[in-house]
Amino acid sequence: MIPTVEPARKKLPLLPFGLGTVVVLAGGFLILRGFHISPGIIEDRILLLVRGIGPGAFFVAMALLPAVGIPLLAFTLVAGEAFAPQMGLSWVIAVSLTVVAFNLALSYWLAHSVLRPLLSRITERFGYQIPRVTRENALSIILLVRLTGAPYSFQCYLLGLAEAPFRLYLIVSWICLLPWSVGAIVFGEGILNGNFKTAATGIAVLTGAVFLVRWFRRKLAS
Repeated sequence: MIPTVEPARKKLPLLPFGLGTVVVLAGGFLILRGFHISPGIIEDRILLLVRGIGPGAFFVAMALLPAVGIPLLAFTLVAGEAFAPQMGLSWVIAVSLTVVAFNLALSYWLAHSVLRPLLSRITERFGYQIPRVTRENALSIILLVRLTGAPYSFQCYLLGLAEAPFRLYLIVSWICLLPWSVGAIVFGEGILNGNFKTAATGIAVLTGAVFLVRWFRRKLAS
């Protein structure tokens, strides 16, 4: 059974994709116009705070907090610029993707056991029907939920409540999040550092992810 939405909410899942596209295009436009974020606003306040807590505490927070609703983007956008000078951008990306996999597993476990009664009531209240996952439709259901544009934690909870096969859930979800995470890390490192080439690479990855999601949505709809 496919998750359904009340008529008044049918267009809601498209909103995150639209906002994401606007952010990406606006960021590219500002970079092309020579826009540079003032270090006094970002560097001195946010990045110095993040660097102050260190990569260990930062990635522990990234592993835990998205499971309770904190946007994953809040971590991926600053991770590159905060720790690339210390760790290297490749290592920041590798550690971040490992942390994302841990958070996917944690969110699934919370939805499948500890928070199951509460989450079931919340899901029904917002007009979503918990999908019935079978061996035959598991891949389609996981992809469908991941491509709805709903908040990250809600997607994890819904699939956990639906008892999607854990291994398939983890692999498919991680692959779906990979381009968004890598693109955000590279884009954040570039735009906060004023590096046009790096920021443009991040924009390219994010733009590719947007078009890939739209293509998959059309394929699933057909």
